[in-house]
Formats: sequence, C-alpha cells, structure tokens
Amino acid sequence: MVKAKVSFLIGAVLLLAGCAPKPTSVGDHAGFTWQKFLMDGSRTGVTAVVGTDVKAALGSVVDGVYTAPNGRVFTEGSVVAAASGLLACQDTLAYLKEVVGQCPTGMVRAGCNSQMASWTADVLARGVESITGKKVDLAVTNLGGIRLDMPKGDVLLDDISSMFPFRNYLCYVALRGSDVRALLEQFAATRFQALSGVKVVTEDGKLVSVEVGGKPLDDKKTYGVATIDFLLDGGDGISVARNARNLIITDVKVLDWVKTYLSGLAAEGKGIGCPDSVRVEFRGETATANPLGI
Repeated sequence: MVKAKVSFLIGAVLLLAGCAPKPTSVGDHAGFTWQKFLMDGSRTGVTAVVGTDVKAALGSVVDGVYTAPNGRVFTEGSVVAAASGLLACQDTLAYLKEVVGQCPTGMVRAGCNSQMASWTADVLARGVESITGKKVDLAVTNLGGIRLDMPKGDVLLDDISSMFPFRNYLCYVALRGSDVRALLEQFAATRFQALSGVKVVTEDGKLVSVEVGGKPLDDKKTYGVATIDFLLDGGDGISVARNARNLIITDVKVLDWVKTYLSGLAAEGKGIGCPDSVRVEFRGETATANPLGI
C-alpha cells in the first residue's frame, strides 16, 4: 500500500509541477521499473515535503479550490484532483520524512567507481561482519539494486527507502580465491558491480591484477565475501555462491541494516562520509571510452 501511495505521490507532483517529464535514467529489477524525471515547478512552486511543513511545499485545497505554494489558484481540472489526492496521503507518508542522516557532499550512482556504489558495498561489508561475526574480506552487490543518488544535506527515510527498495537479505559466502577470481573475470568481461575491500586492474575485458585487503589475491586462500541473496544463484547473471565453502543467509534486509548503520552514525554525531571510490582501474580502450565502468 505504501509503495502505491508513493507512486501516486510522484505522479501527482508531476501534474502539479506542470512540466513535460524528461527521463534521465531508467532501470528495472524483479518486476519493478523506476524512471527519474527532471521537473519544472515554476507553474506552482511545489517542492518535496521535508518535515511537517506540508502547506509550504504542496499548497492547500479548500472547498475544491487549490492554492499552490506560489499563490496561484486552480479551481478545476486534474491539478485540483492531483493536489487533493497528494495532500490526503501526507499523514500516511509522514514517517518517511524523518531525517536519518546528514551527507555533507552528496553521492551519485554512476557505475562501479562511483562514490554511491562504493559506499553501499562498504556498508554491506560492515553489516555482514557485524551480524554474522565472520571476517569479511570483500563485498559485492549489484549496481541495479541502488536506485537513487545520496542527496546533499538532510537524508530522509524516504531517500534511503527509495535507494534500497528491494527485499534483499545480507549474506556471508566463504569462497576460494580461485572462485573470487572467476567472479571478477566475469565482471571484467561484462560489467563490474559495486565492490568493497578489493582493488582490480583490468585491460580490455581481462584482469591484470587483483588485490584483496592490500595483498595479491591468493587462489588457494578462503575469503569471506559479503553480498545479498539476490546474487547467490543467478540474479543479474551473477552467482556469488557457486562453489561456496560456507553460506549464511541472514534475516536482515539491506534497507534495515542501512537504517541501523545510519542510526549509529547519528548517535556518534557523525555524518555520512564519501569513500574512496576507485576500486577498478580500467586500462586500454575501456579506460578511454568508459572510465567509470558504467
């Protein structure tokens, strides 16, 4: 029900903003599709609701008349209907406006070397290590599971719920180094995903070198890998658990762990830091055509 109301909210804002939607990115996963729009709110002055000041952000409807935040008045048509519906669901959506963190710079999701990808993989690694008590050497998660950029300034529950909307569970997988290498070789030949704990050099679709924890990957060593259940056996064409020596599927969802992690930062008075995002060095033609691995 909440997902449906959030979808309606987005559609209503588009109507109220009086704009021609311009898609900037599209993705789909597990039967859902997201599309990001650039919106011009100049017609109404409508903005996203932050906190409890709904009227300032969305305006008001009284006796069938909609007064927009910029003072413009609408007496009939789809704008009034959209505004009425949008305002009616604000109490239900209010909990999503809780500020759960602060990000001084913001982070974008633009390929495997983006700060958002690296931050997500790092947080995933911390979560799996904390929950399972197992040592995590590296982490991998799919870029398609990260649906929004991290905003600059206040980060709302709405933001992180939209970043990580899927019911993916944190997992620990023990893998031989040779199987880690095979996974990274697959990425080099296709597309790299979000990584933590690993430094990779690749040239024209082939691995040149791999370091885990600052040391060369040892094919005979067993490594602790943090990931999500979607990627264990074929999600996005990735099978992290193939040849697993140990597997733990926790009962903690990615979103729930991110909320816990951000609560911990807030309790310590810390903001959301942006990590070193260069986990994969591209050489050759790939470096020229696509340095971020998008």
